[in-house]
Amino acid sequence: MDFLARREYSFFELQRKLSDKFPEVDTSDLFEVLDALRAEGLQSDERFTEAFVRYRSNRGFAFHHILRDLESRRVSSNLIGQHLFEDDECWEVMAVNLLERKLGENQHIEFASKQHQKLLRLLESRGFPHQVSRKAVEKFL
Repeated sequence: MDFLARREYSFFELQRKLSDKFPEVDTSDLFEVLDALRAEGLQSDERFTEAFVRYRSNRGFAFHHILRDLESRRVSSNLIGQHLFEDDECWEVMAVNLLERKLGENQHIEFASKQHQKLLRLLESRGFPHQVSRKAVEKFL
C-alpha cells in the first residue's frame, strides 16, 4: 500500500518491487496479495498506463520512447493501444515546440547541415515517429 500511495505501478513493477523488498516471501503469497490489490481496484494497469502516457508526454517524450517504456514494464499491448497512438496530432505540435525551444522561433537551418542532423537525432531520441520528425524539422528549413 505504501508504494501505491505514492504513484501508480504496473502489476509487473509492483511484483518486482515487492519481491526485491521481501525476498523471503513465497511468490504464490506475493501473487495472492497482488491479485487482491487488483481485485479491490487499488492496482490497475489501465490507470497506470493512462497516467504514464500523460506524464511522459508532458515531459517531452513521444510515441516510440513511451512505447518502449511501457513494454519494459510489461503492460499489455491492448492497454497500450487504448492510450497511446502513433498518429496522434499532438506529436507534431510537441516536436515543433521542442525545436522552437532549441532554435528560437526565427532561426532557420540548412538541409543536410550538421544542425539539421542533430535536430533529427534529438527528435528520434525522444521517440518521435520519423515522419513527424521530418515534418517538424522542415518548418525550420
